[in-house]
Amino acid sequence: MTGLRVTGLLLPLLIMTGCASAEWTHPTKAKDQFSQDYNKCQSDTLRDPKLQQGNQLLLLNATERCVQKMGWRLVEKG
Repeated sequence: MTGLRVTGLLLPLLIMTGCASAEWTHPTKAKDQFSQDYNKCQSDTLRDPKLQQGNQLLLLNATERCVQKMGWRLVEKG
């Protein structure tokens, strides 16, 4: 279920980027740690009273800002 939630939130991002191929990378963490960090950020975001109104785009943006603060970067595959 958790993986499904992550996929459901990342799908709009991929559509908005014009179907460009991109991936989250971190300078010191393995790719498989992204889901763990993303899920933590998403949980933290969902606890924020300002974001509990259900706007998916606001939740997605806040979650992505959180993983970026953790050092993750969305990089185009080329």
